[in-house]
Amino acid sequence: MDGIALGLFLLAAFLGGFASGLAGFAMGFVVSGIWLHLISPVQTTALIVGYGLWTQGYGVWKLRQALNWRNVAPFIAAGAIGVPIGTFLLAYVEAAHLRTGVGVLLVLFSVYGLTQPALRPVRAGVASDASVGLFNGLLCGLTGLPGLIITIWCQLRGWTKDAQRAVFQPVMLGAIVATAISLGVTGAVTSDTVKLYVLGLPAMTGGLWVGFKLYGKLDDVLFRKVILWALMLSGSALIAVQVLPLVRSNWE
Repeated sequence: MDGIALGLFLLAAFLGGFASGLAGFAMGFVVSGIWLHLISPVQTTALIVGYGLWTQGYGVWKLRQALNWRNVAPFIAAGAIGVPIGTFLLAYVEAAHLRTGVGVLLVLFSVYGLTQPALRPVRAGVASDASVGLFNGLLCGLTGLPGLIITIWCQLRGWTKDAQRAVFQPVMLGAIVATAISLGVTGAVTSDTVKLYVLGLPAMTGGLWVGFKLYGKLDDVLFRKVILWALMLSGSALIAVQVLPLVRSNWE
């Protein structure tokens, strides 16, 4: 990796950490847009999972005072059931088409949310939370996206910014731990990947620290807008990944 490539790699790590510190998710979408041009897809996936353990773990620790494990438990328990089901369904579902569909829904939800002064909070119980956790795990198993459904659900519940992150960050951490175990078993983590991880860790940590500093200055209204914009960018990225190759092939 030459100097320019290394600089881009570290810049992506910093921006990914910043996104995670500020919004609590979207690190993978930020870094993959650059890393996939520099390193292999397998290395990119392994690094996103490895850094996800750090960024989500740090986020959970920072928000430990707001954690209520009784609220989080239904999401994690049901998600643990959904992940293997989603993985099983990979053999029968076209994941690329599913990602595109999820991307369209994210963009539509974000546009709707940004055009509304406020969304009326949804009242729900343990059964509803568990259902959301199940579908969140199912989508994670199918697409590798650990927190999009749970993030939207937290927005719909109308919770404060700390309450939202105290739910969706532990849920995402649980899904990432399961994915990390799977990657370790399959031998996807190589010595070169570990070297890249160590190399990018200071930049990722620096971005995470800056993001959390800015997060502390956000009120609930601004945090809602940050989440909606992050969801819109995530949805746009999912659509672009599927559409751009088709556009290029038509031009060639």
